[in-house]
Amino acid sequence: MLTREEIRGFVQNYLSLMQEKLCRLLNGRDLSMERERVDVSNVIKFAGTFIAFLIGSGFATGQEILQYFTSYGLNGLLTGLLMLVLFVYVGADFIRVGFKQDFKKGSDIFAYYCGKHIGMAYDYFTIAFLFMSYVVMIAGAGATLNQHFGVPYTAGAIAMMLLAGGTVIMGLGRIVDVIGRMGPVIVVLAIGLGLISVFKNPAGIVEGSALINSGSIEVMRAGTNWFTSACSYVGFCMLWLAAFLAALGKRANSAKEAVLGTTFGAIGFAAGCIIMMLGLLANIKTVAGSQIPSLLLAGEISHIFATVFSAIIFVGIYTTAVPLLWQCSARFAEEKSKNFYILTIVLAAAGCFIGLALPFNKLVNIIYGINGYVGILLLAFIVVKDVRTRFAK
Repeated sequence: MLTREEIRGFVQNYLSLMQEKLCRLLNGRDLSMERERVDVSNVIKFAGTFIAFLIGSGFATGQEILQYFTSYGLNGLLTGLLMLVLFVYVGADFIRVGFKQDFKKGSDIFAYYCGKHIGMAYDYFTIAFLFMSYVVMIAGAGATLNQHFGVPYTAGAIAMMLLAGGTVIMGLGRIVDVIGRMGPVIVVLAIGLGLISVFKNPAGIVEGSALINSGSIEVMRAGTNWFTSACSYVGFCMLWLAAFLAALGKRANSAKEAVLGTTFGAIGFAAGCIIMMLGLLANIKTVAGSQIPSLLLAGEISHIFATVFSAIIFVGIYTTAVPLLWQCSARFAEEKSKNFYILTIVLAAAGCFIGLALPFNKLVNIIYGINGYVGILLLAFIVVKDVRTRFAK
């Protein structure tokens, strides 16, 4: 005859087995309420962080939008739509994998997708690219304050170095809290700027597209056509996002919460890109060849608005420079350790020195363009991994 303890053990084992089977039927989801919980404030924070990370100097200044979207005329709309689809996919995948796998380091996500050896190569390459992108942020900060306020280029770059370095030293938790609130605000203002610019000269959209297509106005392009431009844009952003979103995923209450955050973030960011693109296209005669095209748009509205928007651009650059620098430091030293603080200071200063030596628009075109195609290869690894995972189930 079975004892009470044996019966209890049998029942517990049976229930555990049934729960495991149900979890498999539901694609491995944990059935506990805690893991399915969705906190709206967290969704907004994740969406804001996603947007803020991508805004950076290129978007906020309009330089990325000019090269990756506006330079193709109305075909830039197709660039924006393809970018949205890809961002929804990769953003959700990165943060969901980060939530489920609970990586020791966010950069471990490359080994998950690409295998140990290729993943390691991607890890080190991405760190180098992140540092180069931080250099672009420094250059963008210097160019922004110089163009509108007449502040020496060096002063703007040093100010960004001090702000970014100081915030990174405070840690990832503080970074998410700070930039997560700034992202939506900056995008709303950018959308407002784009809409006002379009409404002031709606006929300029078609006219601007015709001028670009005919070659009457030359605009620096990031790719050979709208399709390669969209892929390249998402590609270099993926190298930014992968490790950061993997680390961010561990802070979510559930995979659903994490995915909702990146999805809304992608939609908001894409809307900002498309509307800003139309605003630049409607005023292409004014902005073509400018280092900070969005400031020229703001100046067409009013000097006061341009002054406010120049500050917004600086904040936008800050929201990207901080997580870029954090990832570089966190890759080689444990956060809040003495080595982490020292490395952060060294990298912040070195990036500032390099950023002062090269023009901003050239940095955007060369660094983002080359690394975008490396990111496209990562996208291929992600798709293959997802297909294999689904068939394995």
